[in-house]
Amino acid sequence: MARIGLGFGRWNFHPLKRKSSLLLKLIAVVFAVLLFCEFLIYYLVIFQCKWPEVKPTTDDGEQATREPVLKAMFLADTHLLGEFLGHWLDKLRREWQMERAFQTALWLLQPEVIFILGDVFDEGKWSTPEAWADDVARFQKMFRHPSHMQLKVVAGNHDIGFHYEMNIYKVKRFEKVFSSERLFSWKGINFVMVNSVALKGDGCGICSKAEAELTEVSHRLNCSREQVHGSSKCGPGPLLPTSAPILLQHYPLYRRSDANCSGEDAAPPEERNIPFKENYDVLSREASQKLLWWLQPRLVLSGHTHSACEVHHEGRVPELSIPSFSWRNRNNPSFIMGSITPTDYALSKCYLPREHVVLIIYCGAVGFLVVLTLTHFGLLASPFLSGSNLLRKHKTRLLVLLDEGRGWVLRLC
Repeated sequence: MARIGLGFGRWNFHPLKRKSSLLLKLIAVVFAVLLFCEFLIYYLVIFQCKWPEVKPTTDDGEQATREPVLKAMFLADTHLLGEFLGHWLDKLRREWQMERAFQTALWLLQPEVIFILGDVFDEGKWSTPEAWADDVARFQKMFRHPSHMQLKVVAGNHDIGFHYEMNIYKVKRFEKVFSSERLFSWKGINFVMVNSVALKGDGCGICSKAEAELTEVSHRLNCSREQVHGSSKCGPGPLLPTSAPILLQHYPLYRRSDANCSGEDAAPPEERNIPFKENYDVLSREASQKLLWWLQPRLVLSGHTHSACEVHHEGRVPELSIPSFSWRNRNNPSFIMGSITPTDYALSKCYLPREHVVLIIYCGAVGFLVVLTLTHFGLLASPFLSGSNLLRKHKTRLLVLLDEGRGWVLRLC
């Protein structure tokens, strides 16, 4: 009786052991795929991005003395979803992707300052105070950064509304969180941050204030340049660096369309020839001319279109439109890395993992799990076992042939 009971125990234990073995294999595969697709892939991709080098030269073509270089990171159009639009799963997925990409970039690249060029939120233009507080808390968690790094944010139309939706309450609410700073100087470099939504030029209160602030910034920049040459006095307060500023805003300066834009992250070919609407897709021609005349920037960086584009204004001032940082807006998000000195700059683009690659990996993993499960229960022949059996058959046949050949040799002898 004891022998029979022991036999039944072994007979019951074997299937349980096989099931636990399958479960461990499935858990290991799922864990490895999740670890790679949700963590490691960001390090693998962003690790390939390098800061561009600024190599200034003298008039004689000799290497000049190196100036201090500021490492700046620029991104745009994060569009954090609010309480009204977007499925909760879509919100969770996109925000996790952006958080991992941003935190990985900070850890690997160590920028000194980060600029976000508007449309931080998707529903800031109509969100309630409670929804706004929730959106801000999520933003601060996703885009947290060490104290030695600075984060600067420019207002976009989805943050405070288009011109016809914008009001003082929304502007003040945004500036309370992200500051109303218009001029930021560091390492001898001037950055001018513009509320481009308020540049319609129709004399509204917010618009008049925005233009007055820019006029004051223009005066300070011009005065600092003249002070060096001794032609005037700028009054009390520290002088600004004499370098031409870098203009940062949400709306691009006026251009007719994206017809002259190219590259893998430019607008789709069928959209490039669609004319832009002033004060909706781009700034008006008049506002653009004012900014170029008042500030005389050496570089303009903007967002809003969700696609990349590089244009030159008046034949000399380059503008780079930065693609969206969110996978919700494009399959290949990116950000700009800038090495900037008071007299020069160099820019490079860092792409994030492509979403379709991640989806392909997940689909491949699901297929592998199905094959593994079917093979385990004998519903599908294991490819490894089939290959082993095939090799064994060939080996056996070869041995038979060798034995037959040996027999013929002995007979001939």
